Amino acid sequence: MKKMKLFGGFLALSIVLSGCASNANQQTANADGEQAKPTLTVAYSEGGTTMDPAEASDLTSDTLVLAAYDQLVTYGKKTVDGSEVANTDDIQPMLAKSWEESADGTEYTFTLQDGVKFQSGNPMTSADVVYSYERLGASSSGSFLYGMADIKSVEAPDDSTVKITLNQANHMFMQIIALYNFSIIDQKAMEGQADDYLKTNTAGSGAFKIDKWDPASEAVFSANAEYWNGAPALSKVTLKFTKEASNRVLLLDKGDVDMAIEIPAKDVSALQSNENLTVQSNASNRILYFAMNNKVAPFDNAKVRQAISYAIPYEQLIGDVMYGQAKQMKSAVASNTPGYTDAGYVYDTNLDKAKELLTEAGYPDGFAFDLTLGSGFQDWEDDAVIIQAELAKIGVTMNIEKVARAQFLEMQKEKNLTAFISKWTSFVNDPGYHLGFLLSSEGSSNYINYSNPEVDKLWEEAGKEADQSKRNELYAKAQELITTDSPWSYLYEYNRIVGMNNKVSGYIYYPDEVIRFNTISKAQ
Repeated sequence: MKKMKLFGGFLALSIVLSGCASNANQQTANADGEQAKPTLTVAYSEGGTTMDPAEASDLTSDTLVLAAYDQLVTYGKKTVDGSEVANTDDIQPMLAKSWEESADGTEYTFTLQDGVKFQSGNPMTSADVVYSYERLGASSSGSFLYGMADIKSVEAPDDSTVKITLNQANHMFMQIIALYNFSIIDQKAMEGQADDYLKTNTAGSGAFKIDKWDPASEAVFSANAEYWNGAPALSKVTLKFTKEASNRVLLLDKGDVDMAIEIPAKDVSALQSNENLTVQSNASNRILYFAMNNKVAPFDNAKVRQAISYAIPYEQLIGDVMYGQAKQMKSAVASNTPGYTDAGYVYDTNLDKAKELLTEAGYPDGFAFDLTLGSGFQDWEDDAVIIQAELAKIGVTMNIEKVARAQFLEMQKEKNLTAFISKWTSFVNDPGYHLGFLLSSEGSSNYINYSNPEVDKLWEEAGKEADQSKRNELYAKAQELITTDSPWSYLYEYNRIVGMNNKVSGYIYYPDEVIRFNTISKAQ
């Protein structure tokens, strides 16, 4: 058995610096006359849809879950270009204080932390872990991720031990169970509750309690003073749901909020000129792509898809739309992902080549199609207008049909849109996770009906391969095949931009882009 080093818990940042509070977050003394811990107000883009760990799939819902729940393990951190970022290859203890792995990589035995209590006051035991994992496996949204972890069974030999058996060795297993979906739920608190209880309620052991959640206005967290790993440095966190990006920027610039996410690239320079603010821009694995339905004419023809890829004005998108806060995407996998390759990428903007391919495909005079565009992202709209103008030069008419974001997401799931622009962030920074969701034939987020049996075979073989170098060779071959098939036109890789008051410290960038508020403090 491989035995992991025993840890008492992960280090929580709890230093509170002195200073003056902003008008938006005045500090007060508590009942004993002691200085209260600071509060934090954050401008968020959307209000979320659920607080259920098994069903959460948007940034705000994920944020609510990670505030209120813990997982068996978490990620370590590292410094990149002067900023702290999560290291998803470094698995650290959370609710599990240690674990052992069998020699063949199919069995993991976890020993739980001592004395952990849920926010209800109920003690956490191995039965709660079994309940939580089985519930996730039976859920509508989380079952695909549970399947990707390849869990065969979860057992509780005693109250403090959990044994998880896999169908086969899985190099991503520990990274996957660190995700918010694998949060541990208070089983006793769920007794007698309706099936949808956790949509609007929580039953976790996390550092914060959710006091209010109104998707139309705000969410309010209060510190869990009895948190098993030490109370957080903040007494309260308020998420202000502000859909318009310009309003988020204004609130941050005026000092009405302490942090803001989803900062438009065009506003970065102006915010950086505000001496009271820090703007952190991290290279991310969030990608933007122009998706073409591989089962709908004319995009069922690979040469047509390749022609579109040759017609995209990539430099213009990155310069004029993203103001340099992005980089050109040259593979289905983000460039900071282990195993990335741009082998096979040939799609520099070339309208003559695009016309040649259209002629070979039987469309010498071009064609017309509808691009469905979800609302809420200005860069998508700007990209669409620029691409529309460029495609017209090769005889292709692209009709832009704008729909509300919620409607777009539902339409996307039906897998019958002709074309659309979409983004994706892989929470586990591994090609297997990324390709498994998006471009394997059975991927739950393969909304363009892409299917290449050879890609599927390479993905499956890589998932079983223990040797990372051999695994990356398989993933590289899959990427090259996908690039040649061109099911998407690759647009760009975003920088993740977060603005914050200089009094805020402890922010760590995670690949899932969710802020962990238990690491954050704010000077008074």
